[in-house]
Amino acid sequence: MEYVGLQGQINRNNFRSVLLLIAFPLIILAGVYFVILLSEPDPSLVNEEFIMALPVAIAGVGIWFLIAYFTNTKLIMMATKSHTLERKDNMRIYNLVENLCMSKGMQMPKVHVIESEALNAFASGINQKSYTVTLTRGIINTLTDEELEGVIAHELMHIRNKDVRLLIVSIIFVGILSFIVDIALRSVLYGGGGSRKKDKNSGGQLVLIILLVSVVAYILSLVFKFALSQKREYLADAGAAEMTRNPKALASALRKISGRADLGNVRGDVEQLFISNESKEFFGGGSGLFATHPPIDKRIKILEQF
Repeated sequence: MEYVGLQGQINRNNFRSVLLLIAFPLIILAGVYFVILLSEPDPSLVNEEFIMALPVAIAGVGIWFLIAYFTNTKLIMMATKSHTLERKDNMRIYNLVENLCMSKGMQMPKVHVIESEALNAFASGINQKSYTVTLTRGIINTLTDEELEGVIAHELMHIRNKDVRLLIVSIIFVGILSFIVDIALRSVLYGGGGSRKKDKNSGGQLVLIILLVSVVAYILSLVFKFALSQKREYLADAGAAEMTRNPKALASALRKISGRADLGNVRGDVEQLFISNESKEFFGGGSGLFATHPPIDKRIKILEQF
């Protein structure tokens, strides 16, 4: 796949970030509108009720987004059980990261490690203060310097191209919809309703409508997010090949990672950040519409053609 240039990628991902910031709230607001439309017996009151519900919906989504956006680094560290890797602890890794950053005039990100024998890595953060490259102990101990350089360059490209911020935005909004689906489903399965039979029937009908609408909105958001997620992996591979001038080293690293990337107890939404996500792919596995990553053998094949 042809590398389209750094600034072109940054501009494109900034544009996509704006689209995400617009599209995901629109999906949520459209869901609110359809819930009112399907539950209100008087069609003439639908628009009026939607306008009344609008400030509450916007405020709720806005508060959730801001909290998640500014706490995502700590939440990811907790989810992956990662910790800071100090320079004195592993000069080899620090030298690899530092040299790559110096070659492109980048500010060096933080370096974290996950104490797992799985072979994986990811980048995270929303700004220079929080940008982080995280490696598993397994990948540090297994790969050669050249292979590790390719993996680290891949993660640095995610940071340099603003991919990490793009994915964090999408994860947050999909998480909101996932939470709504979960609450609605629990209400359908275990919830009661009012004390009178009529109240129970109307309450149950409303919850069922909320569940159906939120499931549709959730699926739409997943399709949108996964399409972006797959594209960003190809671009980061191409950028890493350009950064290291050694695409075959990254291809070799991916070949070793294949089949050994599963961390087991990491949440699926966080695992989407990783260079390889084999354990929690959705329908269709690594090549399906709901796959977070493109097939690893296809990525290897493209890298070997550079």
